[in-house]
Amino acid sequence: MSLKTCSKENIIYGKHSVLEALQANKRTITKIIILNNIAQGKIVESIIKIAKKRGINIYRNNKKLIGTQLYKKSQGIIAQISNIQYLNLTDLITRVKKYAKYPILVISDGITDPHNLGAIIRNCVAFGVHGIIIPKRNNASINETVVKVSVGATEHILISKIININHSIKVLKANGFFVIGTVIGKYEEINNIKLYFPLVIILGNENHGIHFSTKKQCDKLISISQYNSQITSLNVSCASAIILYEISKQKKPVI
Repeated sequence: MSLKTCSKENIIYGKHSVLEALQANKRTITKIIILNNIAQGKIVESIIKIAKKRGINIYRNNKKLIGTQLYKKSQGIIAQISNIQYLNLTDLITRVKKYAKYPILVISDGITDPHNLGAIIRNCVAFGVHGIIIPKRNNASINETVVKVSVGATEHILISKIININHSIKVLKANGFFVIGTVIGKYEEINNIKLYFPLVIILGNENHGIHFSTKKQCDKLISISQYNSQITSLNVSCASAIILYEISKQKKPVI
């Protein structure tokens, strides 16, 4: 089957993304295309070694399989991969409470830019978040861009897709989760508040932040202090890194 006809969730590209997917071994890779313009280094050698061991088909510079657009942005290596295994919210809660000492989840409330979502997922994995919750509507989905920007971090975190954020927050609170909403303005600063676990952090849309109905359900609203008043807000992925770092200092999340 040509990669040109594949869903965006079934394609990943970039050396690090493909290697992470192979090493995580959570999803099945059925074919890998290596282009002539890629330098043969340790990462590519590792990809080829793992692929051959698992019997994955490797194609060399086959532009017909991928199409011109993907060929241009692929950075030299593309893979066809099985669908992401999304968890329902109940299963996600059960798993993180069972295996994590200090469970931490992140909810994406209307983050529509796949580059932001990819960077946030990378930050989540870097700072010990156990799962990310993504709405099915009005939010970026996990596609090849998200995987590439996350540098394969999507393969190392539990992901749940939900229909309704407000209902999901109620379920999380019923299961003992403390819910923090991130907002702009004069609210308590993340480095000054006492955290309770299990914990949920809600990150909002790039333009209008988290929804008003979501704010009302939060146990605490927090902000990040800024020294220059001319800058009113940070990019959501940058803000997520600061917030998750501060949280990781209070309690070291352990799986």
